[in-house]
Amino acid sequence: MRSIFHLAYHVTDLDEARRFYGGVLGCEEGRSSNTWVDFDFFGHQISLHLGKPFETTRTGHVGEHMVMMPHLGVVLPLEGWVELAARLTTAGTAFDIPPVIRFEGQAGEQRTMFFFDPSGNPIEVKGFKDFDSVFAR
Repeated sequence: MRSIFHLAYHVTDLDEARRFYGGVLGCEEGRSSNTWVDFDFFGHQISLHLGKPFETTRTGHVGEHMVMMPHLGVVLPLEGWVELAARLTTAGTAFDIPPVIRFEGQAGEQRTMFFFDPSGNPIEVKGFKDFDSVFAR
């Protein structure tokens, strides 16, 4: 088994976070208190704490896009990525970078999409046909 990551960051409203991470993204809620909530973020643990979200800037030059930095991300099998893109679209999510193919025909070809949680935290979700190509050069 590979290790899983844990990431804790701020959100401005726990109820909004629950609706988005639990309802829209489909993440299972874990432990919580009146100031934080844990979620199973596609097999990884995130802890959302009440506070001021981290500052971000559009400084990440990747392919043809300037992406928000820092950002949270996850890599999904392509089928899961397609399902999540459809769920986000149906929920009316405003994409910062709509679902797109990046590095088409090259090593590391992937699907990607960027969007923000209700607190403005940027999230990237990538989709790969073959996980062996995630670290391809």
